[in-house]
Amino acid sequence: MEHGAAPTAKPVIVAIDGPSGTGKSSTSKAVAAQLGLSYLDTGAQYRAITWWMVSNGIDLDDPTAIAAVAGKPEIISGTDPAGPTITVDGVDVAGPIRTQEVTSHVSAVSAVPEVRSRITDLQRSLAGAAERGIVVEGRDIGTTVLPDADLKIFLTASPEARAARRSGELEGADVNATREALIKRDAADSSRKTSPLAKADDAVEVDTTQLTLAQVIECVVTLVEEKRAGK
Repeated sequence: MEHGAAPTAKPVIVAIDGPSGTGKSSTSKAVAAQLGLSYLDTGAQYRAITWWMVSNGIDLDDPTAIAAVAGKPEIISGTDPAGPTITVDGVDVAGPIRTQEVTSHVSAVSAVPEVRSRITDLQRSLAGAAERGIVVEGRDIGTTVLPDADLKIFLTASPEARAARRSGELEGADVNATREALIKRDAADSSRKTSPLAKADDAVEVDTTQLTLAQVIECVVTLVEEKRAGK
């Protein structure tokens, strides 16, 4: 690449997958901001559709009921890493989607194929529209949503490390209870039939157990820059 040609560099699509508490969101946002890329938290989209289902009294034990209304809510994600936004039918739901009620139902709603199809289409259109490229984080990005991503990263960490991080995020949370909930959610997300949580064959695995957030960010930025330079 010619010197000074960076602004016209080919957009780079980065998929970051992994279970909860591995530092996906913090890492993805920071990497996108540092490299001037867009950012998409796909988990927030699943939380948003779950919040809509809860708010509208849909029976969350009935996959058929969930499937029937999967196309109804209008979900819009703002992809600026400095201030990512998410709205449902014009309502800002960035706060409400983080409640325990939504968290406890998101795996069940996310497992419904019609929901995954709807949200996957949304994610692909956002990735395709990102002029400079995008960092997309979730659980099935490298395997299902963007299998042709330029770079795929799978973040892991021990259940203990992840529980400690999540407990720090969730005020007053019990570390052991958080650990049990994480293991249960991993099992649900890894065993679902549609787009399970899985590491893509061509993904780079980064174990964050012993790393600080700054070290994880540095590692991922280096991987992206190497990928860009090799184009």
